[in-house]
Amino acid sequence: MSLSGHQSPCAGTTTWLTPPEIIEALGRFDLDPCAAPEPRPWPTADQHIALPADGLAAIWAGRVWLNPPFGREATAWLARLAAHGDGIALIPARTETAMFFDLVWPKADAVLFLRSRPHFHRPDGTRAPFNSGAPICLIAYGIANVAALQRSGLGHVVAVGRAAA
Repeated sequence: MSLSGHQSPCAGTTTWLTPPEIIEALGRFDLDPCAAPEPRPWPTADQHIALPADGLAAIWAGRVWLNPPFGREATAWLARLAAHGDGIALIPARTETAMFFDLVWPKADAVLFLRSRPHFHRPDGTRAPFNSGAPICLIAYGIANVAALQRSGLGHVVAVGRAAA
């Protein structure tokens, strides 16, 4: 779930939920530090941290699901997940950016490029009539999360960083 827009602000919201089929395909997560506020139409983890709490400053434990705000804020969230070392992030597949070169290519274990552009959901759970507007990928930190990407059937998995060596 994200606290920032994946799609145009003219859509009437800047909070977009991860499609439930993505979460289901990846298995159970312990923590979503960047969750949408209550009420949520479906859980993304056993524990959710949502505004006004600061998930970036909170203590993280276990396997983390991260759908951070898209834009400049994403770098801080991805840096935190890379340091934590156990989780999966959903981010734009902007492979040429500094964020990718600093936090994905050298520090992640795998990248899954989704088969198609997902349709995110509004806070009430309704599916957006338009897709994300950009390619999306999933970033795995930790070997168990690489296995989850490989089992998911959501797209093509590429080993990177430590796993590619």
